[in-house]
Amino acid sequence: MSASTFHEAMVNAGIVPRDPIPGDGQLHRFHVQGDKSGSRNGWAVLHLDCVPSGAFGSWKLGSFHTWCSKTGRELSFAEQALQAERIEAARQQRLSEQMQRQDSARRRAVRIWRQATPASPHHKYLIDKQIEPNIARQKGGSLVLPIVGFDKKLKSLQFIKPDGSKLLLSGGQKRGCVIPIQQQPETHRILICEGFATGVSLAGMDPESIVLAAIDAGNLKVVAVATRQMWPGAEIVLCADSDEVGLAKAKAAALAAGGLLAVPEFPPNSTGSDFNDLVNMRRRNA
Repeated sequence: MSASTFHEAMVNAGIVPRDPIPGDGQLHRFHVQGDKSGSRNGWAVLHLDCVPSGAFGSWKLGSFHTWCSKTGRELSFAEQALQAERIEAARQQRLSEQMQRQDSARRRAVRIWRQATPASPHHKYLIDKQIEPNIARQKGGSLVLPIVGFDKKLKSLQFIKPDGSKLLLSGGQKRGCVIPIQQQPETHRILICEGFATGVSLAGMDPESIVLAAIDAGNLKVVAVATRQMWPGAEIVLCADSDEVGLAKAKAAALAAGGLLAVPEFPPNSTGSDFNDLVNMRRRNA
């Protein structure tokens, strides 16, 4: 019964394993339904002795959930302590696994980046976005972009296919990392945006600023805070995408980092959403 309710809790959280999780107290990795075939982004730990309890999550989503069976009685102090100990042990196991995955991905990223060649300016994505290759390299038909930490070391890679679809290197670190679009030895202004094309367009608009792409909206806040810690006296500008999620995340990031907010403004009934769209619209109307 406890194993089935644990499974139900996982399903309710959107982390669905193919097979039941053994109740042996060990961390198990598994394929999450809906993820890329062959991936094992899910993890879970289940204890079925004493007070049944467990933890589970997804490395892809960065999630961590805990679960405890409802016993119908108040847990004793010893049982509460045991449950807390197990949750902390699961957290540490998860962090250890995550570090191993990220280290493996980092080594693959370095190897792929070295093998990649300078990106062709005729790549369809670059033509569609009307941007130069900038720091992009190319492997096969995909652009390859470096994802680095604030220690300036390569952590992972992003791949962009000709149709614009984007993939991150499996297991690679993303949180708190950036695509470094434009670097400067000294600067008073740092522009932070979501994606590569937007960043390249911003670099063209402001060639004297540092430009960092946070990869996606969910990463804006942690990147902005880390930027403030790195450059405490700089003017930080969050360059938002104008969609609902992008705008909300950029506002929160600007507030957390004591930065400014810049939002592209488009004519009524236009379809633009970011600064790359704005630059290209102005170019067409010039």
